[in-house]
Amino acid sequence: MLVPMIVIFGIMYFLIIRPQKRKEVSHRKFLEEMKKGDEVVTQSGVYGRIAGITDKVVTLEVADHVKIRVAKSSIAGSEPSQPAK
Repeated sequence: MLVPMIVIFGIMYFLIIRPQKRKEVSHRKFLEEMKKGDEVVTQSGVYGRIAGITDKVVTLEVADHVKIRVAKSSIAGSEPSQPAK
């Protein structure tokens, strides 16, 4: 009875826990390496260019002369490159 539980935990670890931890480490590294001028997207879907950055707050320029402040932790990733038209 103990062996099946160990096998199930092993499967859960390799299919769910391990990939999630890798993704978390990768995202944390991305947040640390962000710099002014990078184009990013927030978790809510707002696209913008970084105009300023502090430890916890990122100022995004979303249009000409339009800047918003968002929590650094709400940045989802870099903006995917635009496909050629």
